[in-house]
Amino acid sequence: MNIRKLFATTKNKAIAGMVILLVVLPVFVEDPYIMNIIILSLLFAVLACSWNLICGYTGIFTFGHQAFFGLGAYVSSLLAMKAGLSPWLGLLAGGIAAALVGFVIGLPCLRLRAAPYIAITTLAFSEIARIVCMNLVGLTRGELGLWGIPEFPEIPLPGGLAINFAGGDRTGYYYVILMIFFVTIGLIAWMLRSYVGLAFRAVRDEQDAALSLGIDTTRFKLLAFITSSFFAGVAGAFYAHYILILTPTSVMSVGIMTEIIAVTLVGGLGTFWGPVIGAFSLTALLEYLREFGEYRFMIYGAMLVATIMFMPKGVASKLFPEKE
Repeated sequence: MNIRKLFATTKNKAIAGMVILLVVLPVFVEDPYIMNIIILSLLFAVLACSWNLICGYTGIFTFGHQAFFGLGAYVSSLLAMKAGLSPWLGLLAGGIAAALVGFVIGLPCLRLRAAPYIAITTLAFSEIARIVCMNLVGLTRGELGLWGIPEFPEIPLPGGLAINFAGGDRTGYYYVILMIFFVTIGLIAWMLRSYVGLAFRAVRDEQDAALSLGIDTTRFKLLAFITSSFFAGVAGAFYAHYILILTPTSVMSVGIMTEIIAVTLVGGLGTFWGPVIGAFSLTALLEYLREFGEYRFMIYGAMLVATIMFMPKGVASKLFPEKE
């Protein structure tokens, strides 16, 4: 590969700089509070990128992404607590469980052509999942909270050193979510630059035309839905072993879905880097606005409306005007 070609454009240089900055960031950031904000930003970047794949690139508006996030969290937590499964395997188990449920829900749901029906169906599924978790008190403890979730085991390093996840140091958690983030955007980028990505866009732009070209629209919609669900489940599993306490409302509420949509729209729906930019911007903004007390969400809402009105294609369209 020609390295000079790789860094020939300003966009590629910016991306390379961002990757390097993210890798070395813990060296310069020691405040656990700031590190927590960055970890949550990466978490919502994963969620928003996965939802953007199904909505922004495939054109299917779903309103139940939070259910897959919560499902991954509960599956990984319960397997670790009840079966002694390592949280490292729990990340994969949470993603697979979410993908399987996504397949079961998506197979009949994605045959619907009208967007409102898909939105209502997925929203109903997410509310059913939340209510079920609330009522399975013997298993999930409902709104009392599932606590005692195991932390990630330490990672041994050469020289007798180890990455420890106990205590107040969040560096280990940062690198775990950073790897999940890199894998997520890497796989999505690969899909979008392949025949699969072209099929997704064809389904989004005109399903009848896609069918006339021999594209199995249901199969590709289902593929996008399953992939999106998998990464939401992995993000949920990480969240569970990071926060160490779960309630159905904290991981399956409509508020989570609203934030995912806000992050994606502000960053740029249907753009590759939009959800990432939106996740970092809005997560930091919400924390900054805490000092405004009860006016926090009023100011936050007004800024969201202004951004969507004056930059309807999102912030990414201004920063990266090239075609995605």
